[in-house]
Amino acid sequence: MAKGMRIAFFGASLVSAYRNGAATYYRGVLRALAAHGHAIRFYEPIDEERLTHRDILDPTWAQVVRFAPDGEGVEAALDSAADADLIVKSSGIGVFDELFEAAVPHCTAEHALSVYWDLDPAATLARLDAEVNHPLRAQLPWYDLVLLRYGGEEAMEAFQRFGARTCFPVYCALDPDVHHPVARETAHAANLAYLAHRRVEHDAQVQRAFLDVAASLPAHRFILGGCGWEDVAMPPNVHYVGYVYTAEHNAYNCSSTAVLNLTHGPAARLGYAPTARLFEATGVGACVISDAWTGIEMFFEPEREVLIAHDTADVVNYLGSLSAERAAAIGRRASERARLEHTYERRAVELEALLEGFDRQWASRTAL
Repeated sequence: MAKGMRIAFFGASLVSAYRNGAATYYRGVLRALAAHGHAIRFYEPIDEERLTHRDILDPTWAQVVRFAPDGEGVEAALDSAADADLIVKSSGIGVFDELFEAAVPHCTAEHALSVYWDLDPAATLARLDAEVNHPLRAQLPWYDLVLLRYGGEEAMEAFQRFGARTCFPVYCALDPDVHHPVARETAHAANLAYLAHRRVEHDAQVQRAFLDVAASLPAHRFILGGCGWEDVAMPPNVHYVGYVYTAEHNAYNCSSTAVLNLTHGPAARLGYAPTARLFEATGVGACVISDAWTGIEMFFEPEREVLIAHDTADVVNYLGSLSAERAAAIGRRASERARLEHTYERRAVELEALLEGFDRQWASRTAL
């Protein structure tokens, strides 16, 4: 991947994590690529609610292009991106996704590469399995490359069965400039904190791993943050704090004895699914209690760098026996591992190496 490439990236939002769990992932990968000399343009639809809750200003390392969420806006955005060397269509933009999926592979310059970047591979594969006429089945073969936010060999092979030419994962990671230790804050102190936007299909898992645990430990304090939990019944020792801006995550994660990480349903079953929250928490040195999923040992050593809970009883037992000293030691080891092996800088290097090979392939194809 030559330095100084122009990268056009279509996504939900770069500047707002409000109801947009992929925001910190976008930022981590693209900021690292920008630091390597690539010019980043991020195209996002105008969404007044998201912009009202934006958590960063337009960054200096990327040009943010906002387009009207209508036909004219989409057409103008695609025209603007057509001079890029690499055009990315991420899943879950929220408007005209099928149109973008069909258009992006065909609006690239002759030398350019098109990438479909899936942020929720398990959900996409479920849709493709269920719908034989799903439009993405026809579009995947047109893309030069498919990238996945999570998943191992099983996920890559599944996308290739649906027509992807080549498929690789680019996992969530840590941006140490954004997520790092800060002073503990008494107002955010808890035995267990869980920060995540609500998705109704995940309610049962959150009930078992968090709310039922709180009910079992009435003398403990629990903090829940994120959008959408207002109408959920909670034990009195759960303190719901509403939407937590990204800049506040460090304080919450540093102030709790332990932080809960949940890799929901289909993603956990697909495996190799580290969440952004996992790295946010380990990056500040928090002791993470995570659900179990295949491949977690590739990222952190169970029981030494992260605690693994299979059910409600496991979480209850951990909180009942977890001393401040042990929690600190687990968090320290996890932080060291994340900073050594799992940063977005490392992910950017890996992605550049992958795309370098595609540069050569593309050159050989166009020379014929």
